[in-house]
Amino acid sequence: MELWLTIAFDSTQQALRAEMLLEYAGIDIDTYPTPKEITAGCALSIQFPSEDLRQVHQIIVSEKVEIRGIYEKKGAEYIQVEWCEQEGEEY
Repeated sequence: MELWLTIAFDSTQQALRAEMLLEYAGIDIDTYPTPKEITAGCALSIQFPSEDLRQVHQIIVSEKVEIRGIYEKKGAEYIQVEWCEQEGEEY
């Protein structure tokens, strides 16, 4: 089973912008309602395959997309994924 990660946002504008950028980059995404377990100011979240984390990170940073965080579902919880702010760092 493929592991998918979730991006949560504080604004709908940023969620829609990220959706456009990630689709343009050819990343397989799914836009869906933000899970109630994630506290965010926006009702939309984006799921993507974990194998695309590096590319998603590069797009978020280079395009200055404002996000609440990236989360992995573990059981009934969503755990925030630690990701690097600087290019070249390992995940």
